[in-house]
Parts: sequence; structure tokens; C-alpha cells
Amino acid sequence: MKTTIPAPIAPVILDTTKPEWLRLPAPGARCRYTGLSRSTLNELTIAGPANDGVPPVKSVVLRKRGALRGIRLINFDSLMGYLATLS
Repeated sequence: MKTTIPAPIAPVILDTTKPEWLRLPAPGARCRYTGLSRSTLNELTIAGPANDGVPPVKSVVLRKRGALRGIRLINFDSLMGYLATLS
């Protein structure tokens, strides 16, 4: 007699598994959560002509005092909220 094992149920993603902040993907790579490119994420988070000077997605830049460059972190909930308004 062959015993059948039921297929595993897909795990439920809890709020604790989602990140609070996303780092921009490396050049040429895409965001692992949305599939958006680095340049598209920059257009959504940096004020400029692409968004009429008002970025629709919240982000922050971590930078040492006096440094010209920093690390841009994107608020995950803000990004997902913006993408939800597009549908």
C-alpha cells in the first residue's frame, strides 16, 4: 500500500519577514522584491524632472559627515504603497 503525503501548504509571509528598508540594487541588477531597476527606484525616490520634484516614495541617505556619497535606503512600505496605487 502506497502512502501519499499531502503537498506542503505555502508558508504565510508574516509582517516580521518583510524588510523595513531596502538598499538600492547594484548597477545592472534588479530589486529582489519588486523587480524594478536601480534607475527606476532612483526616479521614484529622488526629486527631479521624472517626478516633478516630488518623489512619491520615501527614502533616506546615510552618509558620513563631509562625505559626498552615501547609501540610499528606500522605505519598503512606502514603495509597496505607491506600487499598489498604480493598479
